[in-house]
Amino acid sequence: MNLPQFFVAAIALCMATFTLAADISPRVPVNTELGKAKAAIAAKDWVKAQTVLESYVRANPRSADGFNLLGYSLRNQKQYDASLVAYKQALTLDPKHQGAHEYIGIAYVQMGQLDKANEHLASLEKICSTSCEEYQDLKKAIAAAK
Repeated sequence: MNLPQFFVAAIALCMATFTLAADISPRVPVNTELGKAKAAIAAKDWVKAQTVLESYVRANPRSADGFNLLGYSLRNQKQYDASLVAYKQALTLDPKHQGAHEYIGIAYVQMGQLDKANEHLASLEKICSTSCEEYQDLKKAIAAAK
């Protein structure tokens, strides 16, 4: 292998390593509050998730993800008004939070307020286009409610 081929191979290896590293999504250790909340959500233990997330957002009042998951836990307990408060806080902290737009939209669908659900669908279209998962999921929920 000559020197130019070596450099091309080295650059290709570095780029492949960088690409692989970019594909790894961050994992939240189960021993953290957020990890415990996600484990409770996975187990559909909405009350436990709510309890953990209420503590988490008190300690992390700037966590849009925390408020979004709190809203999700509340919505799954059919506490719609409280879930809307949590989702709106997530969106105040991060107006482009795709998950919060999807989940608040689904809450509005479940509440029979399709006009408000469609507002969040339009927001998602502006944020991530019609191809993102959050847009597709909310669109399906709205269509199923019609």
